Amino acid sequence: MTIKHHAYLFDATRCIDCRACMISCSVENKIEMDKTRIWVAGIGIKGEYPDLQRGTMVYHCMHCLHPDCMSACPVRAYTQAEDGPVTYNPDLCIGCRYCMNACPFGVPHFDYDKGLAEGAFIDKCTFCPQRIYNDQKPACVGTCPTDALEYGEREELIKRAHERIAAHPDKYIDHVYGEFENGGTSYLILSHIPFSELGLPNLPETPVNAVSEKVMALTIPFALGWGAVLSGVAAGVAMHEKKKQAAAEKDIVPAGESEASK
Repeated sequence: MTIKHHAYLFDATRCIDCRACMISCSVENKIEMDKTRIWVAGIGIKGEYPDLQRGTMVYHCMHCLHPDCMSACPVRAYTQAEDGPVTYNPDLCIGCRYCMNACPFGVPHFDYDKGLAEGAFIDKCTFCPQRIYNDQKPACVGTCPTDALEYGEREELIKRAHERIAAHPDKYIDHVYGEFENGGTSYLILSHIPFSELGLPNLPETPVNAVSEKVMALTIPFALGWGAVLSGVAAGVAMHEKKKQAAAEKDIVPAGESEASK
């Protein structure tokens, strides 16, 4: 099956916080568990017995349709495939962490245990390209025992999510998070509790980078122009100081000479 736009669908009502996805991700990508690309967010369990309610979310890269990390990276360490996945090239990374500041979801994380020689400063979900381009599900999806995580065509997953809401309006909030937030994401979320309680930010439909890039487009020419002005002023001041110093040196009387003999 050819997928035009790869995506995940997460259903918070099905998540049991088993964390099998975290383990499978670490095993698949050969990374240490304390540096996993997946973490669990949310409120856990709320309420009083017997009226208890779980609110847990598997959190990883949202693979935005308009990636802020890619927009902010000055060395193009981030790239976006035409079919959705946003990937990172550690060989290009300079460790500036602009992507961390740019991402509204706080996804990219910096490895402070590595030095400059070791590289790979930033780490995040890659969408398991070694699997999805070989007709396999991402590792996290393949191991989920409750189908809280699903994988497929973005448009089909959005349709499935809305159908699920329509079938159980008392069970879900009437909204598919990620369908429009920040211009749309490839990680879609269904929930029975407010999305903020899952740790998700309240974002507009306009991509963050659409605003920041317009600001930067105005800021950079201004900054360059102002920098040229300041450079000119600095050069003028330096030249003026040199002339003053040269004039002062002419007026210095050598030791042993009188003012008259000058």
